[in-house]
Amino acid sequence: MIARNHSTVTEFILAGLTDTPELQLSLFFLFLGIYAVTMVGNLGMITLILLSSHLHTPMYFFLSSLSFIDLCHSTVITPKMLVNFVTVKNIISYPECMTQLYFFLVFVIAECHMLAAMAYDRYVAICNPLLYNAMMSYQICSWMICGVYSMGLIGATAHTVCMLRVHFCKADVINHYFCDLFPLLELSCSSTFINEVVVLCFSAFNILFPTLSILSSYVFIIASILRIRSTEGRSKAFSTCSSHISAVAVFFGSAAFMYLQPSSVSSMDQGKVSSVFYTIIVPMLNP
Repeated sequence: MIARNHSTVTEFILAGLTDTPELQLSLFFLFLGIYAVTMVGNLGMITLILLSSHLHTPMYFFLSSLSFIDLCHSTVITPKMLVNFVTVKNIISYPECMTQLYFFLVFVIAECHMLAAMAYDRYVAICNPLLYNAMMSYQICSWMICGVYSMGLIGATAHTVCMLRVHFCKADVINHYFCDLFPLLELSCSSTFINEVVVLCFSAFNILFPTLSILSSYVFIIASILRIRSTEGRSKAFSTCSSHISAVAVFFGSAAFMYLQPSSVSSMDQGKVSSVFYTIIVPMLNP
């Protein structure tokens, strides 16, 4: 009887950002422009760093890696979102949905840890400048980058494997503009307790751990900057970190709002708005 009550879902319908017809075309051109700026900005950043030998330093090594993550992150989400604005019914097959979920998680988790790695790089550069070359050698930076992508792969694999065991009901409309964890869990006919525990545990680690790393790095950075006597030296040190702090605040703030609360408490409409920031706006602003 339980087996009969579950239907084998072969495709989903993405509800999109809004169901108001008057806004669809305007939003299409808006997000198409954002996507174009994101592509040009991040590809330009990567190309500039690769071609300029004087930019082959740890800071720009991390920046090029962040640009690559943002490039992939935006490409996983935005093209399908744009299709939703110009079609009556935006259908995505079950395998495509699981694939989009997997790669979205890989890059969003990797970005969390990449921002933490960049904060550590700034901490070493400002607080221990004499040891910078030794502490941030090419080998150490490479291991840090490998660790960032490993975190993304491990987290994405855990979430996707748990999602594959979920049974879905006949209701196949995902109340989102891409295949995300909580909107998919809302369609489940089976228990989602394990999935929600995994989401909270991994989200707590992948958001709180990098956040604490970033905060501790900046506590030492600010303390070091305040010891600089010249105003010019202070402003130069602050300007080095200000854009990174802005990116961290927008990215982690919106991601925490979406994931660090149970699905029963969070609103999917609020979640769609907050997820726009870390899936679309942040990749555009980072370059």
